[in-house]
Amino acid sequence: MAPSPAPPIWTVLPFLLLLLAVAVMPLAAPRWWSRNRNKAVAAALLSIPVIVFFLARGSMGLLLIEVKEYLSFITLLGSLFVISGGIYIHGDIQGTPRNNTLFLAIGGVLANLLGTTGAAILLIRPLLRTNSQRRRIAHIPVFFIFIAANIGGCLLPLGDPPLFMGYLRGVPFFWTLRLLPEWLTMMALLLTVFYFVDRHFWRRESPRDLELDQQHIRPLGVFGRANFLLIAVVLLAVIFLRSPWREALLAGAALVSWIITHPHVRRQNEFTFAPIIEVAVVFAGIFITMVPALMLLEERGGGLGITRPWQFFWATGGLSAFLDNAPTYLTFLSLARGVTAAGGLAGDVAGIPMELLKAISLGAVFMGALTYIGNGPNFMVKVICEHQKVKMPSFFGYMAWSAVVLLPMFVIVTMVFLR
Repeated sequence: MAPSPAPPIWTVLPFLLLLLAVAVMPLAAPRWWSRNRNKAVAAALLSIPVIVFFLARGSMGLLLIEVKEYLSFITLLGSLFVISGGIYIHGDIQGTPRNNTLFLAIGGVLANLLGTTGAAILLIRPLLRTNSQRRRIAHIPVFFIFIAANIGGCLLPLGDPPLFMGYLRGVPFFWTLRLLPEWLTMMALLLTVFYFVDRHFWRRESPRDLELDQQHIRPLGVFGRANFLLIAVVLLAVIFLRSPWREALLAGAALVSWIITHPHVRRQNEFTFAPIIEVAVVFAGIFITMVPALMLLEERGGGLGITRPWQFFWATGGLSAFLDNAPTYLTFLSLARGVTAAGGLAGDVAGIPMELLKAISLGAVFMGALTYIGNGPNFMVKVICEHQKVKMPSFFGYMAWSAVVLLPMFVIVTMVFLR
């Protein structure tokens, strides 16, 4: 993307309005916003001024670059969504703190291979079924969102949408493995805290409920295991192929999954295309409207005063908590490039110093867990739990949990890794 001449400030307004709609409309007008058609209309209307501006400027090539990246982005998410929806875990083990902690640890690992959306869809129902005889379990989905739907997925670009966007913008595929120390630190802290919190609530369960839990034990099993091979195909395609062959193979893997998976498996998973359609229509608008903002940040980012890794971590994370973390990641990636250029610094990875890229990546992935709207799977898990008659914390109740549990851990990450 050409860094100059920068567009006028007003061209950023559609991007800001769309992000505001994504953050506010699920709370202000949930029934209207729940229809994907309405999301598509909002995204299209806000995209029109940007398209007209670039048409008048004769710079449609910039938008076409974003359209190409959008197609890569949505093809990856869609393929993982379809393939993971063809895997069903059945059975019911005892809902002990040890077993629940193991469930969450597995979710944190699988998030890197299935994506946070895929891991959330695959594991949340068996986790709820495992604890269906217990009464005090609202904290379990909260920690599940922290780990499987967000923080667990920071080791590979498949794990979380921001990291895949970085891969498309020039970050090497395996570079994110450099985040392993931070991942291990957060996983260890979260799993330890969860174990003791869950043990506290488990000990408060009635003896009758704990006895019922033991009586309903059934061995775990997996239907749709062939889909794990298709996930390996997706991983290899992302690593070794380039567009358009990569997208063709991803779409082919999703199609094969749809054909070979018995419909009963997807019915058991309550699989529908509505969540991925929602992501597709909203991000179509985001990819178009964010172009002026990215151009402005690359040209003028050096004057905003955000220059150090810990500043990028908290600034990226603070916005990721209330806006979608993928466009927030791209916004601060452009800001970092502007800072790098203004300071005459060397760009180690994707045109920016490695320390800044680490901070941006960690902020976007980790702090997407702070609210229900910070990352797409968060709200999806909430809805699934409520359908299963699990009383979930309110929007601000969830924020209270995340503030108490996560913010001290983020301070530790800052002090240890980002000073």
